[in-house]
Amino acid sequence: MGKFSTYDDRDRIENEGPYEGRDLPVTIYEFLSRTAARFPDRPALSFQLLAGPKDHATTLTWRETLERVTETANLFRSLGVGPQDTVAYLLPNSIETPVVLLAGATAGIVNPINPLLDAQQIGGILRETNAKVLVTLKAFPKTDVAQKAAQAVASAPNVTHIVEIDLNRHLRGVKRFIVPLIRPKVTATHHAKVLDFEAAVSAQKHTRLEFDDPRQDRIAAYFHTGGTTGTPKVAQHKYSGMIYNGWLGGTLLFDETDVLMCPLPMFHVFAAYPVLMSCIASGAHAVMPTPAGYRGDGVFDNFWKLIERWQATFLITVPTAIAALMQRPVDANVGSLKTALSGSAPLPIELYNRFKAATGVEISEGYGLTEATCLVSCNPVAGVKKVGSVGIPLPYTHVRILNHSDGGQVHECGVDEVGEICVGNPGVFPGSTYTEADKNHNLFAEERYLRTGDLGRIDADGYLWITGRAKDLIIRGGHNIDPAEIEEGLLSHPSVAFVGAIGQPDSFAGELPCAYVELTTDGHVTVEELLEHAKSHIHERAAIPKHIEILSELPKTAVGKIFKPDLRRMAITRVYDAALQGTGAHVVEVVEDKKRGLVARIARDGADEGDVTSRLGQFTCQWDWA
Repeated sequence: MGKFSTYDDRDRIENEGPYEGRDLPVTIYEFLSRTAARFPDRPALSFQLLAGPKDHATTLTWRETLERVTETANLFRSLGVGPQDTVAYLLPNSIETPVVLLAGATAGIVNPINPLLDAQQIGGILRETNAKVLVTLKAFPKTDVAQKAAQAVASAPNVTHIVEIDLNRHLRGVKRFIVPLIRPKVTATHHAKVLDFEAAVSAQKHTRLEFDDPRQDRIAAYFHTGGTTGTPKVAQHKYSGMIYNGWLGGTLLFDETDVLMCPLPMFHVFAAYPVLMSCIASGAHAVMPTPAGYRGDGVFDNFWKLIERWQATFLITVPTAIAALMQRPVDANVGSLKTALSGSAPLPIELYNRFKAATGVEISEGYGLTEATCLVSCNPVAGVKKVGSVGIPLPYTHVRILNHSDGGQVHECGVDEVGEICVGNPGVFPGSTYTEADKNHNLFAEERYLRTGDLGRIDADGYLWITGRAKDLIIRGGHNIDPAEIEEGLLSHPSVAFVGAIGQPDSFAGELPCAYVELTTDGHVTVEELLEHAKSHIHERAAIPKHIEILSELPKTAVGKIFKPDLRRMAITRVYDAALQGTGAHVVEVVEDKKRGLVARIARDGADEGDVTSRLGQFTCQWDWA
């Protein structure tokens, strides 16, 4: 735990020699094989279909995980998947999900797809990645994954086989007999051949691969980025970047005695790399509670008891989940927990304080992105945590803060000077981050530093702070929403002339989508009618605005572009005033601070200081007394 406490530790690890000189496996299969040889009988993966602390769980040891991955990879090869072909999966979490991820990357290129997307978007990704095989769920009560998969494949003729996983095998008792009687019917209009996962995989050899696994680096995964209109951008990941993420966890944090409670989805880079790959690197044990993770029935209510059941040492989380957990008493012994690792969205200081007071456990915030195969920086688990920062860049990761002028000049920012965060590390694939070549234009500084589109600064101690987003993405509970999707949906209404969509502060989700609208000169429409229009014209449920406001005129720049900082100021003022209701305090103004981004200035007006601090501490946006 103490291997990465300070900036000096990071430098010491780098000074041991170049990253390329380390004795690391080259392929995912070699990576897994080494771990299975070191810890054959230690638990690797566990999964509970139901959330109760005494409910049945399925566990695989490292030897069994390797056998399952071997036979699954052999199956994919037998279905015509070569090293440059794609195996997509549309799955919630289950014991099979990480197996499919590792086997897909061994036989070909694995492409995890978010099952919360609509069938149209899923079909678009299947076509974009030219997937040959789709692994998904067999129809099961309370989920529409199988139905979406059938619809999506109908629009993706490149898919030749659908392999179905039946969650019923994880049930016990009478429920196991009921599911076949109430299983929803799926009507298929596609021509793909449908196979049963268990039957097809069990027929394959599990002792060795039936094909060559050459020791060379290659593209092994396609991850789509969040929050897009039409077809999402697809990022390409190489073995080297995937293994780098695991090496970091195995070197800096975990060993074979650790247990990681991971209720995050395996279609997201956070669970796939910092969690799963770190477990492979270290021999640690990953536990997945319910297919829907944090959103699963009873997961929050039973959460502390699950920590006790599994003797979890690390909790993998996001701010929205921490907020939900803090609404429930800590009703079990959580003494096994060493720390919580939080990512995907900024953490409010009040939430950090409440969690630490309730559990005695620290939270370390980190920063990563799909385009960099995930990890960039982390607050040291055993060192100084600067709450609100995303910590110290990890070993062999070089972060530069740069400003690019329109003329193409690049200016390197000084200490605490805000600019664009640019990253070079073994997870960055210079020149080929995205599958579509034209999406890689202007994406790199000096041809090797990925321009993240995030704005930030590095302080005098080397800690990285994110101050804003050049991309304007709305981050709702760690899920990226492209404001363009909201704007296009609302602009399709004949009475709407202009729309500015932004993220408004939210104490639970970090941000929620909100839209400001300017009507055409003769336009007549109510906010209620616009909300109804949004529901039917915005594909993604998470992107439907929580607040719509009609203004006589939207703020615009000299060239007529909607000026979003002013909209953000309005949203912060409205949300903070609502949170302060009854205290006497209110927002006087929202100002731009070079280091901290937008800051609300609050008039005290006799309000209780502790009450105001507690209420506003639930948000990530900064504030000061006026």
